[in-house]
Amino acid sequence: MKYLDFIDLTYKPRETDLTCTFTVEPEGISLNEAAGGVAAESSVGTWTELTTEKPYVRRLAAHVYSIEGNTIKIAYPIELFEAANMPNILSSVAGNVFGLKALRNLRLLDIHVPNTLLDSFRGPNYGIVGIRELLKVPERPLVGTIIKPKLGLNTRDHAKVAYDAWSGGCDVVKDDENLSSQAFNPFEERLAHTLDKRDKAQEETGECKVYMINITAETNLMLKRAEMVVAQGGEYVMVDILTCGWAALQTIREQNFKLVIHAHRAGHAAFTKNQLHGIAMRPIAIVARIIGVDQLHVGTVVGKMSETKAEVLENIDACKSSMGKLKPVLPVASGGLHPRLVPALLETFGKDVVLQAGGGIHGHPDGTVAGAKAMRQAVDATMKGQTLEDYAKAHKELKAALEQWKV
Repeated sequence: MKYLDFIDLTYKPRETDLTCTFTVEPEGISLNEAAGGVAAESSVGTWTELTTEKPYVRRLAAHVYSIEGNTIKIAYPIELFEAANMPNILSSVAGNVFGLKALRNLRLLDIHVPNTLLDSFRGPNYGIVGIRELLKVPERPLVGTIIKPKLGLNTRDHAKVAYDAWSGGCDVVKDDENLSSQAFNPFEERLAHTLDKRDKAQEETGECKVYMINITAETNLMLKRAEMVVAQGGEYVMVDILTCGWAALQTIREQNFKLVIHAHRAGHAAFTKNQLHGIAMRPIAIVARIIGVDQLHVGTVVGKMSETKAEVLENIDACKSSMGKLKPVLPVASGGLHPRLVPALLETFGKDVVLQAGGGIHGHPDGTVAGAKAMRQAVDATMKGQTLEDYAKAHKELKAALEQWKV
């Protein structure tokens, strides 16, 4: 089959088809040939005529069913994919096609997986509702922090920073993406000391507190670390989903631990930042949800990350929109956040969000406890419909934060 044989603008995708949306920029060939090339190389075709091709293979061909400008949509027969095998699915639709010489740029914008395939994956164990039930926070946004500095603190100082954050009002404390089990802060010691501080903070505040320890490692070691968390009474683990890989993430989820999986997207910008080439964050969020994360970093609009509001809204939609039987995933906003940004964040996210401020809590002039109080106060003010400036008149921690961060 030639590339143009994969173009069928009269084709109507079947309910069982997997569909993808791409933008394509050809290099030396027509747009139609480029579109057909993507469909061919990601299904049953190749660059030349074959003597080994059989008539029955043609029914498995992908179909380019829409071309609008440089945006194309491709439908893939479900028979092309193995159930419960995300590496197989992505090796097809997001694999060799990105390296085709005949394409200057190719970007995967969206992916729709049919229910038949969705049902072969576990999906989120907790999702938004389960997380809220676990933390006993039915309405307001969750307030979280990341231990800072992200690397270098010894175990006892790490645990003390976590305790201060919880004492000030944070619901959630998590490791940063590159803290695992370095000599200055070994995993087992960090887990025990920090969970002890969590228990102390819960007893003193009367609120539920959770610690997201980073278990990212070789897959078997990740499993052992997750088992340690369960054994010591932890409720959460954090996984760097892109650097550990989809198969490793799925292995963790398949164990069905009684653990919330917090998905950090470290490395995503290598795929997502170039608007002309690579993979957008939306399909990454969809894949993570299908495999079974419970909450996921999606960008901020404000803060230090580069994504636009339109992109962040797409990512939020991927987490929360109807998708077969899958539970919605809790979006996480993180990256350069501080109390002054809370109203803008809640305008974008609504109440179902984890607001994670690292430097915006630990950089408070009066320390971590005050920084956590200020962040929680900013959330309370916004939920009550009050301006931060008015609320700060009776809340010194918020007032100091607003003076510290002007924009």
